[in-house]
Amino acid sequence: MKISRFIATFAGCGLSPKAPGTAGSLAALVVALPFINRPRVLATGAVVASVAGWWAADRAGEGEDHSWIVIDEVAGMWISLLACAASCPKDNVRKDATLIWSLVAFALFRLFDIKKPGPVGVLDRRHDALGIMGDDIVAGVMTAGCIKTLRRLGKWWKSS
Repeated sequence: MKISRFIATFAGCGLSPKAPGTAGSLAALVVALPFINRPRVLATGAVVASVAGWWAADRAGEGEDHSWIVIDEVAGMWISLLACAASCPKDNVRKDATLIWSLVAFALFRLFDIKKPGPVGVLDRRHDALGIMGDDIVAGVMTAGCIKTLRRLGKWWKSS
């Protein structure tokens, strides 16, 4: 397997016969969980996945967003999880809550990735590496924004 295809499939996760995008997103979540209380590590991973993904999608995908290209889901998922990581405690007191927020981020990210609202859909219609990576990166940013908003509303609700 060429290195570009290895990266594009996130070490083969994109070769799942059913729902490769969901498989890639789930693999990204599993890989990220040990680093959920280290936002700098997660952010670095998201940047590396985005840059390497752009290169791999351009080389392996030849401008088409094949279902087996899931590095875009990985980058978007890790961006989504930054909203959980930024407020994760360093101790184990609230790890369960962080896991729940991570699962909410996964569900929202998949929703945005599948439904393609607004700018996600605009980028998805591009037939190049920027479109392949961009729609999921924007879906990740939208998910992170939703998670941050929901968490703030929860804190506001508890304090009133």
